[in-house]
Amino acid sequence: MATDGFKVTIHMVSSLDGIIAKKDNSVGWFETADTYEKGVSGQDPQEFLKTIDCYIMGARTYEHALELSKSYGWAYGDTPTFVVTNRNLPVERPNIAFYAGDLTYLVERLKPHYTNVWLVGGAVLACEFIRLKLADDIRLSVLPIILGDGIRFFDQLEEQALHLKDVTAYKNGMVELWYEIATPAGS
Repeated sequence: MATDGFKVTIHMVSSLDGIIAKKDNSVGWFETADTYEKGVSGQDPQEFLKTIDCYIMGARTYEHALELSKSYGWAYGDTPTFVVTNRNLPVERPNIAFYAGDLTYLVERLKPHYTNVWLVGGAVLACEFIRLKLADDIRLSVLPIILGDGIRFFDQLEEQALHLKDVTAYKNGMVELWYEIATPAGS
């Protein structure tokens, strides 16, 4: 999918057992008291976020982010954000746009304007991007917890080959797995 520097990265945070959200959408499990001495501290989050020039998210992720923003602030700053939905949702910020329609068309529409696009949720939308071959990378941050029940990241997705680009273990016990989505030979 990547062309002329344009790239779509799926980013997800999950438990070790692949749960990305509890059924009640609570996020207390994101905080970890674990420590891993050999882990790295990571780069400055603010500097890293400046490298992302566009976000895509589903309606439920948007609603959840709005709710969390009441306590923690809007996590996506002033970066343009496209919410994929057929519903009529509140526009809380000027950099939010809503989109309903063909996902391939959306990606083609973004290409001339952005280079580093991150899809940040939800699971159904992420799997659809993978199925349609619209995503280039998956960056999965695995937290040191088993939740047992909730919304699974990869549900009902066909086999997909991946290429490991990098692994980073952090001091808080989180491990980031960075995969490139492999293109089948002859494609």
